[in-house]
Amino acid sequence: QVQLVESGGGLVQAGGSLRLSCAASGRIFRNNAMGWYRRAPGKQRELIATITSDGNTNYADSVKGRFTISRDNAKNTVYLQMNSLKPEDTAVYYCNANRGWGTTLVFASWGQGTQVTVSS
Repeated sequence: QVQLVESGGGLVQAGGSLRLSCAASGRIFRNNAMGWYRRAPGKQRELIATITSDGNTNYADSVKGRFTISRDNAKNTVYLQMNSLKPEDTAVYYCNANRGWGTTLVFASWGQGTQVTVSS
């Protein structure tokens, strides 16, 4: 069973924007916070944004003020609007269900992710 499908990545120049989408199964999405994670080449995966089922959000300092996470509970979909992109944002981006900011547990297998490449 495929539980998480990320899309929307691509190649952009520094300063550009992308909007990522994550389609989740209902059993994963419902009653859970959702997070966006990223993994740069040779780096550990990091949590960059979370949104609770009620819409409360948190962001890593590295993306705060530039990225916005949102969710559509009716569509079981979470989004990440990325503005003012920097080369250091280059990574594979993943979503997963969690228990909110500051937690480590995820509730689903990792999907394929979507590649974001930002050129200088």
